[in-house]
Amino acid sequence: MNIRPRDLPKRRNQLLRHLADPAAPLRARTGPEHAPGLDALARHLRAAELYWVSAPMAALAMHAGAQLDEVDAAPETRPSGCGLIFYQDGIGDLPLPRGWHVRSEGGEASVVPLESIPVSALSWGPFESGLLVWTLVDRRLLAEAFATHGAELLREEVPPLVPMLGTILPLTSTDPEHIADVPATIVRALVASWHLMQQPTLADRSTVRPDKQVRGVTQRLGMPDPEVTVVDLRRRYVPDDREETGSEGDRRYRYRWVVSGHWRDQPYGPRRALRRKQWIAAYVKGPEGAPLLVRERVNVWRR
Repeated sequence: MNIRPRDLPKRRNQLLRHLADPAAPLRARTGPEHAPGLDALARHLRAAELYWVSAPMAALAMHAGAQLDEVDAAPETRPSGCGLIFYQDGIGDLPLPRGWHVRSEGGEASVVPLESIPVSALSWGPFESGLLVWTLVDRRLLAEAFATHGAELLREEVPPLVPMLGTILPLTSTDPEHIADVPATIVRALVASWHLMQQPTLADRSTVRPDKQVRGVTQRLGMPDPEVTVVDLRRRYVPDDREETGSEGDRRYRYRWVVSGHWRDQPYGPRRALRRKQWIAAYVKGPEGAPLLVRERVNVWRR
């Protein structure tokens, strides 16, 4: 079953139980060099704000993220200090050049020849001098991938969200291609998600609470009453009126044309001296009633 918004707190709690149990395979079968990163993941999950992103919003994050030449993980870029974000249809694939190493009940080691696995969720939180980001895989998708190769995943040994790879993002701007381990497409999509979900003209945000039992378990674990922020793409984009005028200064236009979606550095803060990324969706520019200048075929997808 797919993870729904109200399911996310429970899945987070279940992952925390695996992280807290030294005998769990997630701990017992990983080397000591991975312990600091997993310890940090547990801390971040306990403090995380939870986000569930719809498939259309995830698709926009992938598209808009591809146009980010640089990314940063500064506090003002992120919607929260620590977070867990789940994408309805995933956010790209994680290559597995060595397959998936498993150990049978008898202790025999083998490899399931998976070439890649879809990334369903990401977590983040401060670590050393940067931001630690973990890629997480939905156990259901992992079981399906195992089945295609005639293997069976022992679900009781695997958390519902499986930590795969962790990487540290610098707080200052950097080329995502230079970030180790996690594909640049996924890093770009995460940073784009941070920007997009803070734009009310693009994103509809609502909150969902889990059932009473999950809330009780969460509070007994010492965490606040959980809420999940659901981030969806608005059914109709609300454009910035300043982008739809037929003139700029003394310049006059005789035609209309399509402007592709792009990022803009939007001023904000004291005296508007700071800058943050704002996504400008595709729109038609030019005076109303003027002929449309068509230079290429445009496919319009109406939601």
